[in-house]
Amino acid sequence: MKSAMDYLEAANATVPKMEAKDAIAKHAAGQGVFVDVRDTSAINESGTIQGAHRVPRGMIEFRADPKMEAFYNPIFAKDAEIYLICGAGGQAALSGKTLQDMGFTNVTNIGGFAAWKEAGGPTEA
Repeated sequence: MKSAMDYLEAANATVPKMEAKDAIAKHAAGQGVFVDVRDTSAINESGTIQGAHRVPRGMIEFRADPKMEAFYNPIFAKDAEIYLICGAGGQAALSGKTLQDMGFTNVTNIGGFAAWKEAGGPTEA
């Protein structure tokens, strides 16, 4: 039987990570799609990346699959540069692994929102 750590280790082994300062540079250059995978309540408490799409981890599969017409979000193009953020990096890694399993090839974990904010990344409520 797999544990939560098994899933997290597998995700961290395949989903590339990026430091907040490098992700902020990508954001400033208008590169990629930034997705906050935290629940709405967590985002409401702390804010999120300016312009980030809000897709809770539990909805990633539905939003990323064009066959799920009622839920699909076209930001999830298979060739899009997708940058995922959460509270500390774990949910972003797991979401990234899910997207990879769905055929996405350019998914990056940019870690936790606190690091983004601390590095001076633009935010919104």
